[in-house]
Amino acid sequence: MAKKPFALRVDEEMMKAIEKWAADEFRSVNGQIEWMLHQKLKESRRLKK
Repeated sequence: MAKKPFALRVDEEMMKAIEKWAADEFRSVNGQIEWMLHQKLKESRRLKK
């Protein structure tokens, strides 16, 4: 699957929380954000797969 880069701006507190969560799960921050988005898309049944 091809990936499309984009800029994402989040506030400092949110970024710190994502960084900690990523570290706890042994993921990169980028990987954590992708996982989070994927989970929400699945929950809302907006993902075609």
